Amino acid sequence: MNTGDTAFMFLSTVLVMLMTPGLALFYSGMVKEKNVLSTTMHSYCCIAIVSIQWILVGYSLAFGPDISHITGNLSWTFLNNVGFKPLAAYAPTIPHNLFMMYQLMFAIITPALITGAFAERIKFPAFLAFILIWTTVVYDPVAHWVWGTGGWIKNLGALDFAGGTVVHISSGVSGLVAAIYIGKRKIRKTSPNNLPMTILGAGLLWFGWYGFNAGSALGLNNVTMTAFITTNTSAAAATISWVACEWIVTKKATVLGAVTGAVVGLVSITPAAGFVTPASSIVIGAIGSIICYFAVSYLKPKFNYDDALDAFGCHGIGGTWGSIATGIFATKAVNSGGANGLLYGNPSLVLTQFIATIAVYAYSIIMTIIILKVVSLVFKLRADDNEEDLGLDISMHGEKGYHIS
Repeated sequence: MNTGDTAFMFLSTVLVMLMTPGLALFYSGMVKEKNVLSTTMHSYCCIAIVSIQWILVGYSLAFGPDISHITGNLSWTFLNNVGFKPLAAYAPTIPHNLFMMYQLMFAIITPALITGAFAERIKFPAFLAFILIWTTVVYDPVAHWVWGTGGWIKNLGALDFAGGTVVHISSGVSGLVAAIYIGKRKIRKTSPNNLPMTILGAGLLWFGWYGFNAGSALGLNNVTMTAFITTNTSAAAATISWVACEWIVTKKATVLGAVTGAVVGLVSITPAAGFVTPASSIVIGAIGSIICYFAVSYLKPKFNYDDALDAFGCHGIGGTWGSIATGIFATKAVNSGGANGLLYGNPSLVLTQFIATIAVYAYSIIMTIIILKVVSLVFKLRADDNEEDLGLDISMHGEKGYHIS
């Protein structure tokens, strides 16, 4: 065990944990003031529910010994055989239980990202059931496919450094399905109730993302530093790109647009962070921001779906671009454990990335529909008109976020 790597990964773990409260601020600042607490509650419930699920079965399903390249077995349930001794197959220089905790933080924030799609209209009991089942039957198997020893997407040779497919595509696509299935809000176009809160949340996300991406090197080395640099660079390029799009289209550069662009840049670089050069990260962030801007501004109105806080528009679309971009820009000069992409003489990596992306899309869509149907047999999914008019803070939780006379 390397004590330097261990200290670094402990720091990375708490940085990624901070991202979910940051996401709560980011999301809750954008909803109506009568739904600010319910939106916050969604993220915090993900912390609590997934933390227990991960210890019981989640970690074993995602990273346990392989079953038919699809999932892990249950030999690590209740953290059986998950102790302080490093596990060479995943992280040979840090404690196995530290690696487990680091991966838990990814498992927590992924379903929390989904909640932005159906904000302001889902009933609380249905939400709790959905998150528990989705994490178990969608996130855990997909994590095993991509990152687990023996996973079929990993064996295929697809690259996902820190979660473009596992985190962003799975959550964004599932969020879109849930938003369409549950239905549109009665009143959709409103101003953010607290834009400074959203800005603070975006800052915490950017800060925590260094642990998310750089920490995915699972130690402190040259790949770590590359991921650290590309993460910041992509976010900066995407911020500029989004603001430029707004300026050209609407003649106004908004603060909400700037922080949204930053998040999109972070999403876009996530699968590529440890495989591409800093110069490539500028292109990935800038193009990703343009694609997501037009997805949010034109694709959503055209198809008239109510992705309330653009979980699909930012995470689903941004993760998709990042996954394909990895196939274009990856180079073994940055990471010898990766692969060369299209620009470095290996066009087949683009096809591999495309297969991985389509597989996660298909699985997420099918399983999310099934989960929603199952949950709806037990709980009512959608808040009724009176509950929506009153606001979910009062109708679901009996509280108000703001007391202004």
